[in-house]
Amino acid sequence: MTLLLNILWFIFGGFISGCLWLFGGLVLACTIVGLPWAFAAWRIAGFVFWPFGRQIVDREAHTGESDLGTGCLGVFLNVIWFVFAGWYIALSHVLVAIAEAVTIIGIPFAFKDIQLAQLALAPIGKMVVDKP
Repeated sequence: MTLLLNILWFIFGGFISGCLWLFGGLVLACTIVGLPWAFAAWRIAGFVFWPFGRQIVDREAHTGESDLGTGCLGVFLNVIWFVFAGWYIALSHVLVAIAEAVTIIGIPFAFKDIQLAQLALAPIGKMVVDKP
């Protein structure tokens, strides 16, 4: 079932959304200052292409170790991200989720878009792992 959902997701919007996240990361990487957010955008793109069977977790909770992205610097980077990009990217995912949820068959996709909206608000310090 996961494979079928991933294929449908990829065909009906996941490919375009993932490419947009990759492009956003490329633009951020070109600025040099945006490198921390570029890596986060590329991580999100990998999740967007194939989201079913995977989940988003806090990196510190998953690894048991803190690093630059999970401490005060991570909070600061997430605030900067939220102000300049996160809120409207999250809003776009929520709007798409509402449109998907109107149809019965789109409800699983709406849940994934809500997860993406949460991730778009604060991507630093997060990682994508396979579901157990």
